[in-house]
Amino acid sequence: MQENLAGTSKAIWADGRRALIEWYRVNHRALPWREKPHPYAVWLCEIIMQQTRIEQGLKYWHTFMNTWADVHALASAPLDEVLKAWQGLGYYSRARNLHRAAQTIAFERDGVFPRSATEWKTMPGVGPYTAAAIASICYNEPVAAVDGNVLRVISRYVDIKDPIDRPIGRKQVDTFTAQWIHPKEAGTHNQAVMELGALVCKPKSPLCPECPLESTCINAQPALGTTPIPPIKMGKTKVKTVNLIFNVVTNGTHVWMRKRPAKGIWGGLWEFPTQELSLGSELPEQPPSEAKILPTAIRSRSQWGEPFEHILSHRRLRCRFVVWHIESEPILDQGQWLSWQEAEAKARPRAIDRCWERLEKSCLTLDNL
Repeated sequence: MQENLAGTSKAIWADGRRALIEWYRVNHRALPWREKPHPYAVWLCEIIMQQTRIEQGLKYWHTFMNTWADVHALASAPLDEVLKAWQGLGYYSRARNLHRAAQTIAFERDGVFPRSATEWKTMPGVGPYTAAAIASICYNEPVAAVDGNVLRVISRYVDIKDPIDRPIGRKQVDTFTAQWIHPKEAGTHNQAVMELGALVCKPKSPLCPECPLESTCINAQPALGTTPIPPIKMGKTKVKTVNLIFNVVTNGTHVWMRKRPAKGIWGGLWEFPTQELSLGSELPEQPPSEAKILPTAIRSRSQWGEPFEHILSHRRLRCRFVVWHIESEPILDQGQWLSWQEAEAKARPRAIDRCWERLEKSCLTLDNL
């Protein structure tokens, strides 16, 4: 790949860059943060869209913008409210870092946003890609923003034969993008490469005949339906299977909920007391006769929910609810005894939220038996 950057090839890459920007101006999607790029709107977009499709993330972006119109409003909001608004997006550390960064900008920087990628990388939750995207889009800093779409486009465009998920391949992408970035239209250039990856240079069956880089791309395919070899990857992290039991302790109208630690899976969210079964064990077929999850063991009547799976990035959760119906308020050393309405207002993991309505209805029915 390095040879392609030398000599007369630079003119070829410049021609490709010019064609790419012209294509973007005509074909880009109309997204609200693109109209008049403001660092608050673009920053929210970049954080929300990490690991999230545009179609799904757009409604969350609107919710945040409508609920907290500026960084001061977001910084002043309780973290629990921010987590509740984030519910369903996953990767909740993003929401916690977003809130911390908002407080840093609002209270420590008097509402002044960073302008350079270097400054942005000092903010909680902002890595090299996000920093480069905001700095280039909002301030036109000539720094390349490299996300998954860009990795795919560039690995094909200049024929990178090393794995892009390893330093040897990633370094080649970074080297090329740093030299290829348009010196005066960096924001447009970065968005154009990302948009090309989303709309044309797709993971499978890219639309090469429609691509503005077709004439200068080393891996352009002559016909639709074919997929070039790049990008090359070493492989994904092995998915771990985890068996969980959610213990729903209720008297019908109230339920026990507790807040998870800030760090780790589902950090800062509210859950039913959860038991992770030992490695290699299976979810039991019969409901347990007691649960040692309170200062005194629960031996009240219990009901099984149907087992279900919930997939996270590197975990496959096999889950089951067991409802413990008790007569009086339990003595708790952690968590809170909440009405179902109060509990519903808490930010919860998607694995619990997907069954929430059915659980609440069944527990209220139990109370009337």
